[in-house]
Amino acid sequence: MMSESDYLFHKIDWFSVERHQKDQLKAEVASYNENKLLNTSVDDLSNYFKEKYSIELPSLMVNSIIASQSEAKIDVTDDFRYGRSLDGRRTFADGSTVEIQIPFTGEAEALQISPTTYDSAPPRAIIANNTLILRFTGINQTSEKVKADIDRSIQSIQKYLSWLRPNVESLNSSLYSLAHEAIERRREKLLANQNLVASLGFALKENPNVPNTYTAPSVKKKIKPTPPPSSSEPYKPEPCLSEKDYNHILDVIQNMASVMERSPVAFSNMDEESLRTHFLVQLNGHYEGQATGETFNYNGKTDILIRENGKNIFIGECKFWGGKKILLETVDQLLSYSSWRDTKVAILVFNRNKDFSNVIETAHETMQGHENFKRTIGKTTETSFKYIFSHINDPNREMIISLLLFDIPIKK
Repeated sequence: MMSESDYLFHKIDWFSVERHQKDQLKAEVASYNENKLLNTSVDDLSNYFKEKYSIELPSLMVNSIIASQSEAKIDVTDDFRYGRSLDGRRTFADGSTVEIQIPFTGEAEALQISPTTYDSAPPRAIIANNTLILRFTGINQTSEKVKADIDRSIQSIQKYLSWLRPNVESLNSSLYSLAHEAIERRREKLLANQNLVASLGFALKENPNVPNTYTAPSVKKKIKPTPPPSSSEPYKPEPCLSEKDYNHILDVIQNMASVMERSPVAFSNMDEESLRTHFLVQLNGHYEGQATGETFNYNGKTDILIRENGKNIFIGECKFWGGKKILLETVDQLLSYSSWRDTKVAILVFNRNKDFSNVIETAHETMQGHENFKRTIGKTTETSFKYIFSHINDPNREMIISLLLFDIPIKK
């Protein structure tokens, strides 16, 4: 017979479990090695904590049940049908015990949690590793009765699992944002303590006298997981372009491309270098150049560059659409800059094919299929996308790549 301690879904209430998981996550973020925290991708670290503190609900493998039977002596002293011993000794009758072993996946500890919905008769079973053991003992047992008892017990366990599921799913879905917020808050604190915040951004100085010819109107804007690999070396910030400046650069490029699309005769016969020069003129019209030259310049055949302290912090690659292979080679070229951290780049693709819709779809699929692709940030226009890619040799070095596609018709 099973004891009172064999009740499932009975030992700890859900609200205590939820509070514990969240408190432990925040406590671990607060004590995480500061250099590892600063050297690790915030998204990757958030996913690690989400996986670590998520609860994997058990799932019964009912198709793998094992049954066994053994003889049993059953105490019938208090059963008047069997009479009482005249000398006060206990009376036993011959019976049998049917034992059912139900393997399950997921976390065994979750079978001890009382969900927010429950009844007065929780199921009973013995938990042994990832197996539930149910025992049914009786005298003159029949297969029909034992089968009914087994089905009733399994149904009760499944019912409690269904009650626990929405609690678990709600917790699990909240952990990424909880971790992300805690990590970002601690990063800000660490950087502020080191007086590094100001050195992390590279603010371009906008020219107040530039006419807004091409500027868009401004708007208010369980396998136990292992931590993502990172260095514990002292964190060394590298110059990077601010998100605000990056988005403004993309707006200037987008608006210049719109002019090209609306005036195909003027641009239809230009090569990559000539088209790029028009973007450079507009960009340098919006931003004042540094003391020894223009803020936006180029190096090589197709690059639009911003450099700070010898580091490339913005690169725009201009390419005519030549299929998947050329686009992948362009991405590989961008990822090969080993000194970049949090660098923001753009790939400008000019299309002179007839089927522009197919080019857009193919280019988007090609970017998502690259081996260093991590996720899509979003679709900023009908023909432009933002992605996060990891560096070739270091998954914690991330790059924002914007893909901008423009249709430049050939002059007829």
